[in-house]
Amino acid sequence: MRRSLWIGALVLVVGAFAGIQQYYSWSLNQPQNKSDGRTAGGPAGPAGERGQSRGGGRSREAVPVLVATAQQKAIPIQIRAVGNGEPFATVSVKSQVTGVLMQAHFKEGQNVKKGQMLFTIDPRPFEAAVKQSEANLARDVAQLQNAREQARRYAELLKKQYVSQEQYDQIRTNADALESVVDADKAAVENAKVQLTYCYIYSPIDGQVGSLLVNEGNLVRVNDGTPLVVINQLTPINVTFSVPEQHLADIKRHMASGTLKVDARFPSDDGRPEQGNLAFVDNAVDRVTGTIKLKAEFKNSARRLWPGQFINVAVTLSTQADAVVVPSEAVQVGPEGQQVFVVKEDKRVEVRPVTVGQTQEGEAVIVKGLAAGEMVVREGQFLLGPGSQVDIKDANKTAETKEGSKDPGVRDKRKAQERGAS
Repeated sequence: MRRSLWIGALVLVVGAFAGIQQYYSWSLNQPQNKSDGRTAGGPAGPAGERGQSRGGGRSREAVPVLVATAQQKAIPIQIRAVGNGEPFATVSVKSQVTGVLMQAHFKEGQNVKKGQMLFTIDPRPFEAAVKQSEANLARDVAQLQNAREQARRYAELLKKQYVSQEQYDQIRTNADALESVVDADKAAVENAKVQLTYCYIYSPIDGQVGSLLVNEGNLVRVNDGTPLVVINQLTPINVTFSVPEQHLADIKRHMASGTLKVDARFPSDDGRPEQGNLAFVDNAVDRVTGTIKLKAEFKNSARRLWPGQFINVAVTLSTQADAVVVPSEAVQVGPEGQQVFVVKEDKRVEVRPVTVGQTQEGEAVIVKGLAAGEMVVREGQFLLGPGSQVDIKDANKTAETKEGSKDPGVRDKRKAQERGAS
């Protein structure tokens, strides 16, 4: 029983929809009343001003639109991509000696200069090692002086034949051996002093330190896996990005003529883009992605760019002089491809196919099909067709109307004015 009810309801809905479609087709095919210019079931309008619908050619009345004038200006030819900020240099600071971390001489996130002290490791064991090495050196130097004196005396005795040649050679060999021992002691002293200098860690570059990864009081070891801190050099900074391999030939050709300029910006910043130079082109194309890796260098004096940040980059290859540009929203896609609605002097539109080059920053470069100075529709194309009449609106007033409709006070005032006029 329930299934039969559902089937009956479905039949009624389908029948009602078919009746509506039939009535709509009948109303569209009703002839116009020539005496008063009305269509059957439609509002009246001026007989000479009404056109055809978009499907039949002209609109029934003037369509309100916003327009823009095609301009001629120089446009940079650019390749755009998304890249990541990378430090110009990165240093992972590690200890070269084993000892207790006594003190960190900086705060996390602080900017440091090259040569600025960062850490102090307990130096006392290494100071003792230096003193021990120096004592060993002093002992062996004294023994060497005595051996040299003995060798001198035995040389005189050998001349008088008071001693044998073998005895003299033995004394001289002892003196030479002690000279080598003294040299080894000097090297040991230098090594002990070097180990002592490793207790005081200095910054090798100018940059900004990150989080302190090992706190004071911890025992640090030689070449431990965890660094003490990481320093990133932010000025200058690199931005690494990849572009499709088909752009490689153009990039190489223009790089042969000079340094290529690169602009960098990120969505959350509306200021002027950072400007830098293309500094690196990788020596191989990635076979997996079919892209080539590039790297640009920026001064980044204001530190707007940051390591790891997603950055929009644009590599400028050349500049196209006297290019015809229109707002990108003026270009529509029609049955025959891209097209624009050109407004003629009689306020009627012409549908014109165009060839679009590149589109950037809201502007489309028209390679073919449009001349500078011609007026095109940038908003309101949905109701237009070939020969449609348009009513050109002021973009500023339209924006004010939209803003006023959001403001309750302005909206109430407009309604009061409309009631007074009626």
